[in-house]
Amino acid sequence: MKLDDHDSSLKFAITRRGFLGGSAAAGGLLLASNAGAQDAPGTYPADWPSGKPIIVQPILAYDTPKPQDRTSWRGYGGIHSDDAAQAEAQRIDAELKAMTQNAGFPVESRPVLLAKNAAAIDKAAAESDADVLMPYAAGGAVEWFWKLANCGKPNIMFLRHKSGPYYLYHEIAHWRVLRHHEDAMAEPNLDVADIVVDDYNEVLWRLRALYGLKNAKGTKVLAIGSLAAYSTPAQENGPRVAQDLWGYTIEVVPREEFAQRIEKARADAAFMKDAEAETDRLLANSKVSLKTDRKFVVNSFLAWRVCRALLEEKQAFNFGFDHCMGHDVIAMLDTPPCLVEALANDAGYTAYCHTDLSHTMPGVLLRWIAAKPTFVCNTHFPHDGIYTVAHCAAPMKMDGHNYEPVAIMTHYESDYGAASKVDYAKGQTVTLVQPDLHCTRWHGFRGAIVDTPSLPMCRSQMDIAIDGDVNRITERIEGFHAQVVYGDYLREVGYALKKLGGLEWVNYTQPA
Repeated sequence: MKLDDHDSSLKFAITRRGFLGGSAAAGGLLLASNAGAQDAPGTYPADWPSGKPIIVQPILAYDTPKPQDRTSWRGYGGIHSDDAAQAEAQRIDAELKAMTQNAGFPVESRPVLLAKNAAAIDKAAAESDADVLMPYAAGGAVEWFWKLANCGKPNIMFLRHKSGPYYLYHEIAHWRVLRHHEDAMAEPNLDVADIVVDDYNEVLWRLRALYGLKNAKGTKVLAIGSLAAYSTPAQENGPRVAQDLWGYTIEVVPREEFAQRIEKARADAAFMKDAEAETDRLLANSKVSLKTDRKFVVNSFLAWRVCRALLEEKQAFNFGFDHCMGHDVIAMLDTPPCLVEALANDAGYTAYCHTDLSHTMPGVLLRWIAAKPTFVCNTHFPHDGIYTVAHCAAPMKMDGHNYEPVAIMTHYESDYGAASKVDYAKGQTVTLVQPDLHCTRWHGFRGAIVDTPSLPMCRSQMDIAIDGDVNRITERIEGFHAQVVYGDYLREVGYALKKLGGLEWVNYTQPA
């Protein structure tokens, strides 16, 4: 992945801002809970579509040197015997168990593999079916770590400084592993962002990024009507990038077929009764007010139920309607699809305005990383440190669990049907990711919501105070639609994209 020279110190820097609130000591290491921090990752709601767990294989690399007379016979470190290695393996297993229990997303840790020779390393590199290898570099030859790094799987190297028995590679990982005994970085598949010292919080956010990447790849998209991006470059490049880089499967559902499903559901008394009941439950919520005709909410639930059944039938995760603001779609649903898509995102799926893959790809990745809905939105000219975004298809449970105050009103451009105007939490930290139209570069920054105005534009509106270089954003930003999610996930996005390859990541926010 290409790095912008000016940004290279920002892109994948390791920070220690403790992205999970609270901590508990375990063997002297930082192990965090999910409570407290505003930008803490969410826990997955029980009724959301479940993701595939990220599987970790810990590998304890060590050596057992023999004493020799009047010469140096051992390197740094506190693990130089099989007994010490067995004790360390038990410690690692306990630490990883504590970490996975506090992860907030599915992580599975395999039992520790003990490796004190090249044959054990070769076996781990060739045979492990884990998603991530996690070498604990207590000792051993540098070639072992090159072998693991180049086996085709991400590596997260763990070093001990003060958290337990001292590890040799705390001294030499930078020089020998990364720089191949030289000054310049030389290891192509491992860098400073892949090495963690003492802190399992630092391991956990990397695993969250890799979990998001694992589940974003291979997404199945249902394009209802056709694939119709919002721009010519996205129309030309989006499908290719989605399929070639992300492994997407794209299925077009003819509008006539979907219309038949809608009409069949509308004629089904039991189906309509359920849509009425869901409408009643939504409108009974004290945070929800109705400012349009109730029938449009019923129509939205009707359409969402049809979409959900279609997603389950097709084993798909994402959907959208082509030309969603046009007469054909609105007439078919008897409402614009705005509230339909908001309901889908609140239920853990991803559904965005237009069947535009340029903004679908970052939205899907963010949803899996954050365990929260993502808000696809129009962007506006930045000024005075503020970036305004707006759209009518806005999730109402931006934390993944609880409704924000929301008014159900008409879609702005058509002044018809049902759309959500969400009163976002002022002061809330958000991550904004804006892809370019050609699907080659993503721009991102952290910000905070300072206002939720009611201007004559798309209903749900945010004024975001930019935490970053406003001038560079103004000069360099590309694309049009952005994805916004509650919390700070810039480092996870950057780490995931680096492992994916093929996309440039431009981060305008300094590490916290």
